[in-house]
Amino acid sequence: MTPTPHTPTIAVIREEKQPTDARAPLSPKQVAKLIQAGYDIVVQPSPHRCFTDEEYRALNVPLQEDISDRQLLLGIKEVPIDRLIPEKTYCNFAHVAKFQPYNQALLRALLDKKITHVDYEYLTDEQGKRLIAFGYWAGMVGAHNGLWAYGNRTGAYSLPRLRDLYDYSVAKEVYAKLELPATLRVVLTGTGRVGAGAARVLTDAGLTRVTPDEFLGGTTGAVFTQLPVERYVSHPSGKAVKRKHFYAHSEEYKSAFAPYTERADIFVNGIFWDGKAPAFFTAEAMLEPAFRIRTIADVTCDIAPAASVPSTLKASTIADPVFGYDPATRAETEPYRDGSIDVMSIDNLPSELPRDASKAFGKILIERILPEFDRTESEILRRATITHYGQLGEEFKYLKDFAAGMLMSTR
Repeated sequence: MTPTPHTPTIAVIREEKQPTDARAPLSPKQVAKLIQAGYDIVVQPSPHRCFTDEEYRALNVPLQEDISDRQLLLGIKEVPIDRLIPEKTYCNFAHVAKFQPYNQALLRALLDKKITHVDYEYLTDEQGKRLIAFGYWAGMVGAHNGLWAYGNRTGAYSLPRLRDLYDYSVAKEVYAKLELPATLRVVLTGTGRVGAGAARVLTDAGLTRVTPDEFLGGTTGAVFTQLPVERYVSHPSGKAVKRKHFYAHSEEYKSAFAPYTERADIFVNGIFWDGKAPAFFTAEAMLEPAFRIRTIADVTCDIAPAASVPSTLKASTIADPVFGYDPATRAETEPYRDGSIDVMSIDNLPSELPRDASKAFGKILIERILPEFDRTESEILRRATITHYGQLGEEFKYLKDFAAGMLMSTR
């Protein structure tokens, strides 16, 4: 890639939202590659980024505290309001476009400060497919944490946390020595990026992939199965499940997940839940003696009662990753207790594999996104621009009342 006369000056900003995030949009080697190609780019120093300042400096990448001279500011998470620089272009995940009440003031600030904000979440191709995301890595960490938590519960094996390993190559060395119980059974939902990442970890950890029918049958050994939507929902009319119809009319369907609750020890939830599709199971079902699942790794992490998993009472954290759920009281308990079900619901899972996740993210950023900033006009950027110099972007006019201070829960 080669910069053009329209290419902005760039800064990789420091993540300052609390708790801090260790990820970066570009690795040291990737920034150095851009500089060699002719881009004017600096990195703001950070004491908690997964790549140290010294790693950037060793590749002759300029470190610069004051980034007010930069035009395009690349980050990961929301920027605290008091750290926003007026009239700049920010590219990060802002979490303001779904009427998130906790970020309503941030949306107002983006407008008041005349900031152009391009949100990674809405960078899509002409078919509406997302171009850049961390879902694959969320799935990997979610599956690992599910195995880790189940090992803690049973004492059958032990695993380190991914956050304590240098990168995933070290994790694979750990998996090579891991001996899982021959009776361990894991059910994974979702076949997108999250599901693919989770399946990779389960396979690397030594579980054998089996079909849903084999899983419900008499297979032996440590196994997992991955369910597409056709296997975990059904239509009351009895007609076959068609994905296109389900995605458009998910409220018409009912859960068909019950047989798996009676066969699985660990449930890894990696779907996108639209708020209308049925939950996998009810809180009442979790009280049934046949309900076998003892560990839930909810990568989806929608908070109950508006959730696909009724025991996800909150988002857990990297520092405190697992809480217990008591089916009898439907309340949070300490994890690993008799009669409780353990829930892992961290909402920033890729931060546990920050080096790998950042490198993969930066590769797509360089190949698919940064070239769009070199153009005089870009439909990809237009579709993802939430605010532009004091106005809402064309695709986000529906946020007008929300931005004005009215709280809303639906689009």
